Amino acid sequence: MSAASAPYDVIIVGAGLGGGIAAGLLAAAGQRVLILERGRDLRYRDIPTDHLRHHRLSLYGDNTTLDPAGHPRVFVDPAGRARTVLPHEADYNNNALTVGGGARVWGMQAWRFHPDDFRMASRYGTPVGSSLADWPISYADLAPFYERAEHEIGVAGDHASTRYAPRERAYPLPPVPLSPTGAWLARGADTLGWSHFTPPLAVNTVPYHGRAACVQCRQCIGFACPTDARNGSHNTLLPRALATRRCTLVTRAHVARVITDAAGRATGVEYFAPTAPDSAQTARRTAHAKTIILAGGAIETARLLLLSASPQHPHGLGNHSDHVGRHLQGHYYPVVSGLLPPGVENPNLGPGVCLATTQFNHGNPGVIGGAMLANDFVKLPIIFWRSHLPPDLPRWGLANKRAMRDLYLRGIDLRGPVQEIPSPDSRVTLDPTVRDRFGLPVARLSGTTHPETVRTAEFIRARAEEWLRAAGAERVWSSPMDLHLSASQHQAGTARLAADPRDGVTDPFGRVHGHDNLWITDGSLHVTNGGFNPALTIMALAFRAAEKILRQ
Repeated sequence: MSAASAPYDVIIVGAGLGGGIAAGLLAAAGQRVLILERGRDLRYRDIPTDHLRHHRLSLYGDNTTLDPAGHPRVFVDPAGRARTVLPHEADYNNNALTVGGGARVWGMQAWRFHPDDFRMASRYGTPVGSSLADWPISYADLAPFYERAEHEIGVAGDHASTRYAPRERAYPLPPVPLSPTGAWLARGADTLGWSHFTPPLAVNTVPYHGRAACVQCRQCIGFACPTDARNGSHNTLLPRALATRRCTLVTRAHVARVITDAAGRATGVEYFAPTAPDSAQTARRTAHAKTIILAGGAIETARLLLLSASPQHPHGLGNHSDHVGRHLQGHYYPVVSGLLPPGVENPNLGPGVCLATTQFNHGNPGVIGGAMLANDFVKLPIIFWRSHLPPDLPRWGLANKRAMRDLYLRGIDLRGPVQEIPSPDSRVTLDPTVRDRFGLPVARLSGTTHPETVRTAEFIRARAEEWLRAAGAERVWSSPMDLHLSASQHQAGTARLAADPRDGVTDPFGRVHGHDNLWITDGSLHVTNGGFNPALTIMALAFRAAEKILRQ
């Protein structure tokens, strides 16, 4: 009850990358901070290593979600058919639900966006039916905060070879080692005349900030790190916030709405939280603060803005121009598989990804944008069996056993996050009938990305096939891309930045238009989502917003 009654300067909804970074900066500067996190504060031993229940293969559940049946969503397919989905099902588009968010189990790719990613409409024009737009800020505006995130969170990378985006300082950690498979791929790229380098990863390749180095665990992606070498806000900025004793973290707290006063100003939040630390019983509570920050991810932040409708804001907070929940993006991921030739060793060590090219992020004839391409993460046997066996092999029986034995360590995949062309009809709304365990309308996901995204993805798929063949793969196969909703672990865009309130939800710093004390620090802000993993951009924007809050 002390969390509900104590006076606060700032309330932060969500303890993931953006929320944790904001908490660290604000608490260190003397602000009294309350963080409300829907998940639990899971330690390494609390996150199971079940191969069928984790965030890379959630076949029967995942390893972080609390009470999955109590938090459904509604998914509407391209034909207009609606169905209720649970967190472990693919169309739910789930993020890890724990203190630290997805960074507890993520693949650690920590890319800066390309300078042209911030001016997509200026470079390519706006396709008919799309909502493609320029960011109201440039790469130069964000570059100092990219650098700060790299050093405060901890990013390992190849400074000399990473030339696609200007930078002032070297990465604080040396790059991950190049595996024999990576060296084989590098020779293929050289044959094609493509540039390549070791991708930046938020992992301790050597001890850093008092934490141990990566031990290249084979159960890396989708699971917790046994040496705490995977970096995020959960083991950097958030512990610093709590150490100030000015920051209170409440877990298993589900925020129901942002409270506004008669003038429409945000004054606090209503939330459900356990009546005792280990209790299944919850009570509805309120907390008040001078500043409110939403950092629950692009789907849940949009939902919360819509749930917070009031007489002054009948369509939801920030929704004056009908942008809240629209432009929902993720990343198309064309995956191309192949078999290594005899004599090329696959050591099967984590994280696995060690070579990338940015040759095709921009400047591709006939398509808009592009993608970074890299080799894939270390792969569990069950994931290889489920998704990456050659298509003509049986999925059971003696022939399958022999194939698994002979081919598992010969498999290789290339993949890349395609820059999506946003659509205003790809969106989050409130479902009119389905409720969560607290009686609140759940998120309803509908629409698709724009058809131009499919064309770009097909171009990238062809380049990945070309790379594997040039490297000497024994076999190469992949599947064509189709038009669908894309909003998975890289969800973004539902409360996008805009200088003009008519064009988006927040100002260029992440403050909701019309509310001088309501901020957002998650992927909702992204106008476009880049041809890279977006985590470092989320972090840079959070550093930038927190500094702005302190300056005012």
